[in-house]
Amino acid sequence: MDVLLLSRIQFAFTIAFHYIYPPLSIGLGVCLVIMEGLWLKTGNPLYHQLARFWTRIFALTFAMGVATGIVMEFEFGTNWATYSRFVGDVFGSALAAEGIFAFFLESGFLAILLFGWDKVGRRLHYFATWMVCLGAHFSAVWIVVANSWQQTPAGFRIEETPNGPRAVITDFWAMVFNPSSMDRLSHVLCGAWQAGAFLVISVSAFYLLRRRHEAFAKASMKVGLAVALVAAVLQLLTGHSSALGVMRNQPAKMAAFEGHYETGDMPVYAFGWVDEERQVVTGLRVPSPILRWMLGDQAHLQGLNEVAPADRPRVNTTFQLYHLMVGLGLMLLALALVGCVLCWRGRLFARRGLLWAMVFSVLGPQIANQAGWFAAEMGRQPWIVYGLLRTREGLSAVVKAEAVLTSLILFTLVYLLLLAVFLYILNDKITHGPDEADLTPGGKLAGHGRAEA
Repeated sequence: MDVLLLSRIQFAFTIAFHYIYPPLSIGLGVCLVIMEGLWLKTGNPLYHQLARFWTRIFALTFAMGVATGIVMEFEFGTNWATYSRFVGDVFGSALAAEGIFAFFLESGFLAILLFGWDKVGRRLHYFATWMVCLGAHFSAVWIVVANSWQQTPAGFRIEETPNGPRAVITDFWAMVFNPSSMDRLSHVLCGAWQAGAFLVISVSAFYLLRRRHEAFAKASMKVGLAVALVAAVLQLLTGHSSALGVMRNQPAKMAAFEGHYETGDMPVYAFGWVDEERQVVTGLRVPSPILRWMLGDQAHLQGLNEVAPADRPRVNTTFQLYHLMVGLGLMLLALALVGCVLCWRGRLFARRGLLWAMVFSVLGPQIANQAGWFAAEMGRQPWIVYGLLRTREGLSAVVKAEAVLTSLILFTLVYLLLLAVFLYILNDKITHGPDEADLTPGGKLAGHGRAEA
């Protein structure tokens, strides 16, 4: 078997599995800040119960994210040694910044968040919640910066070494604020907020359908819907900005997103299928007036026929992934909007059909996030660093297909086991529900009679 294909499959599998958890941690972190803030503002013990319950879920997702993310760092050295040497100066600085500004911050305050409820004052605990939330966001910042540099390299020069060319940073901030980093970061964070919010919505809807913990579920649902609606609206705006950036910086990728072969005004499809041999797209096109309103002067785009065949991504695969992401994003926006309107009117909690849709909505952000990342990475092909280093050139010189296949099988087995453990523990926590000991008669909270820090 082809070592390049196996290495790509292995890295795609490990990073896709890992990416289930960081968005949940980021999104749940935002919900925790809101829930605990409401408790401090109102003194309502129900919000304390919300914060305690969702902190336990956050801890589970954080632990799984750490456990599944370690493997990728080793894969850089084993399977992609040439690539690692080429980007080492760039990635080294970005990942060092992640460790200093993100991981240390998040893990340093995590113990207070998890175990400090009855040991520190309310304000100090809330500060720890904020720091954990910010740490999770900072981690996304530096990972997206590093990945965006692969898409739109900036602030560097190529240095020849005995082991081959190497990218060396000449302007750190130009590297950080490369042409795609901020658009992609905002889009990624909105997707993460949706992942956490729709998990809250899903569990709350489940409790309401089962008529369990109803006061808890209604309060939790309101927080989840508010975060989901804001994130979904921002996701639409940041996605549009990101798409315009791709048109400017990576026209071949955008042409693949829409199956655009001939240079000229780019068609935009709601859905369709690309016949790559005939270079024809069959599908539902967005009307021209709407297209002009969306894209303006940028509707005119270089077609794939002006790109060498060896430099084109897989068009139909990229097209389908991109449109899956967009379609799910619009569906989640509609669900959050309808949910908020009905909740405001006091008619949501009796709509069993809609509540069932909300139970399964937790899958929407996960699938959309995965589809978006796959579209972005496959649309960059055949470049591992856009315009500078081809994916095949980034492979380790001595890695064998048999070794990659063996490790891929082992990783699959281990990750399936981790997924089973995660789902078992998550189900156990959801089945148990919020701890009623967090509420006491008269609205007083056990363990919080001490002075605030």
